[in-house]
Amino acid sequence: MADTITSPTFAPTIEPGTVPVDTPEESPSRPVTDDGDHDRFAHFARKDDVTRAYVTGEAIVALCGKKWVPTRDPNGYPLCPTCKERKEAGWRL
Repeated sequence: MADTITSPTFAPTIEPGTVPVDTPEESPSRPVTDDGDHDRFAHFARKDDVTRAYVTGEAIVALCGKKWVPTRDPNGYPLCPTCKERKEAGWRL
């Protein structure tokens, strides 16, 4: 039997596939309320919210708008000037 070389009638071509590229998505901008300065102050917040936050560890919102998880005794810190202004102006939580 003779060896014969046959040429394929159809040769599939392999095209480079598109590889998904992980591009970071920019999250919507929100106001910065945790810039560090507020950590040096005691804030006005609802007493029941503070108690719940101490127990559950969830964040609460102060009168000035700062969102944080209270973990320290506020008696050792000066009062937040924004909270104080808003409290004197009649704002309520």
